[in-house]
Amino acid sequence: MPIDAAQATSAEPRTTDLAWEPKDVLLYHLGIGAGVPATDPGELRYTLESKLHVLPSFATVAGGGMALAGGLGAPGIDVDLAAVLHGGQAVTLHRPIPVRGRAVQTSTVPAVYDKGKAAVIVLRTETADDDGPLWTCDTQIFVKGEGGFGGERGPSSRPTLPERAPDRTVERHVREDQALLYRLSGDWNPLHADPDFAKLAGFDRPILHGLCTYGITLKAVVDEVLDGDVARVAAYSTRFAGVVFPGETLRVRMWQEPGRVLVSVTAADRDDAPVLVDTAVTISPSGV
Repeated sequence: MPIDAAQATSAEPRTTDLAWEPKDVLLYHLGIGAGVPATDPGELRYTLESKLHVLPSFATVAGGGMALAGGLGAPGIDVDLAAVLHGGQAVTLHRPIPVRGRAVQTSTVPAVYDKGKAAVIVLRTETADDDGPLWTCDTQIFVKGEGGFGGERGPSSRPTLPERAPDRTVERHVREDQALLYRLSGDWNPLHADPDFAKLAGFDRPILHGLCTYGITLKAVVDEVLDGDVARVAAYSTRFAGVVFPGETLRVRMWQEPGRVLVSVTAADRDDAPVLVDTAVTISPSGV
């Protein structure tokens, strides 16, 4: 069968050298909508090199790498790209990401889950530099039609939203050219730029990258709840539930709990259609 779970999970770790500089961080921040208003002191932390800090979701694009593509290249995995969806994403921070760095990324497939009509491949990338571990990313790759091989279904526990009104609700407009700018950080999939390709995939027009929405959401939480302190983000996880079209507005609802912020993201222009679900930002009291 196309997925050999035993081979994938027992394969030797693969390593990749990563490097990034302030220009890459600035471009990523612009790609997720930073810089509005352009002279706002809070925005300058994302857009001006002399004040620059790094939003932790930058880990998903550091070095121009794409975790999704890396997972599909793992031994034992040979699937139809048309059947592949990015199911979920998590990043755990071991310390703040430097604005300039060189690191080694080690990739493994710790699990392949059998969901019946689909398989879920979990790709783990662990990144470290000369000073030690920087971050760990877990990417869930959903592959339609590849289940039924008798494997474990995987964990089912998910964060539950409180039965009360959110503590904060903000809206973030997605620019018409947001996907065109975001793709310069490394995701060149024409689904996000080419109308003809998007139609072949079943969409009326190109859609926004899920990881762009992921970054927009984390920035909203950092700015609204953490007073702009990126170092307080210890971990961030989500599950992708729906698409976003450039030009739409995201509605981000936040519930503050001890040690974490639970988040729901919907498309405000489409009757609050779900976009990100099971989303949580784990907070460190004094920074990672």
